[in-house]
Amino acid sequence: MKLEVGANAPEFTLPSDTETTVSLKNFRGKNLIIYFYPKDDTSGCTAEACQFRDMLPNFAGINAAVLGISRDSVKSHQKFRDKYELTFPLLSDESGEVCQSYGVWVEKSMYGRKYFGIERTTFLIDATGVIQKIWSKVKVPGHADAILKAIGSQ
Repeated sequence: MKLEVGANAPEFTLPSDTETTVSLKNFRGKNLIIYFYPKDDTSGCTAEACQFRDMLPNFAGINAAVLGISRDSVKSHQKFRDKYELTFPLLSDESGEVCQSYGVWVEKSMYGRKYFGIERTTFLIDATGVIQKIWSKVKVPGHADAILKAIGSQ
């Protein structure tokens, strides 16, 4: 199921790298950037996470929070966070239910082999929980800047 701009963001509660649970409802009243990424500590995912880390003060300055979600374990997220000094929550969706509800768990193909995985996707959710923008098949360079500009133009 693909989500569309204008839809309510699916509710979720997931464990985070700080061993607490985080829910979508915790972010009512703020813009929320949720980015889904394939795997901790891989080149593209590391570059993306570090962009968000470096731009976090800019996002905070416009009342926006950032969440990263993958199917990695909490323990994996903790190692990834510590290695790159990430300062925003990384949520663990080991069951894949949230990935499915956001439509980012898709069939992929590499070297002729088909498999399922997370399609790198970012959602901008407004203060009332409505999806304002969706970036699919994200190319990492400049992505965080594009999100900042999109929020600033609202």
